[in-house]
Amino acid sequence: MEIGILLLRVVLALILFAHATQKLVGWFTGNGLHKQGEIFATLGLRPGRAMVLAVGVSELLAAGLLLFGFLTPLGALVAAGTMAVAGATMQLNSGNFFNLGGGGEYPYVLAAVAAALGFTGAGAYSVDALLFAGAHGVGALLYQPTAWVGMLILFVALLAVVPFALIVKRSAASR
Repeated sequence: MEIGILLLRVVLALILFAHATQKLVGWFTGNGLHKQGEIFATLGLRPGRAMVLAVGVSELLAAGLLLFGFLTPLGALVAAGTMAVAGATMQLNSGNFFNLGGGGEYPYVLAAVAAALGFTGAGAYSVDALLFAGAHGVGALLYQPTAWVGMLILFVALLAVVPFALIVKRSAASR
């Protein structure tokens, strides 16, 4: 089980890193900050460049925390929220759930994986394990989160979707 959690963390972290650098600097065939900012603005996410910076920094933060398994519930929360917002934004913009139709299916999967890590914790191969194994209080919640930590991550990630969904819907209605 510990190897499986490590694998999930590492793969999710690498994907988040790639997503962030696509937006921020144009790596991995990405648009870069300027072009991605224009795209965000057309979706009603203004100012576009500032929104891209916020998303990119969030993805980088989540990637780093998850890669090393450090403050994993925080990394899971940032990743789940960011990806849930991305999925909803894509779905509302395209009117389709599935990727082939421009929907948010893939970001939703990433959000679900991140949220699952909020329930499991980082596992034995992590900085959290080195720092907090055998700890009590907050340290224990960082290493082995309880179900309510995972539920809180799910709730906050879903709550994060609401303002962005309203913005995208309002923008689509005005086009």
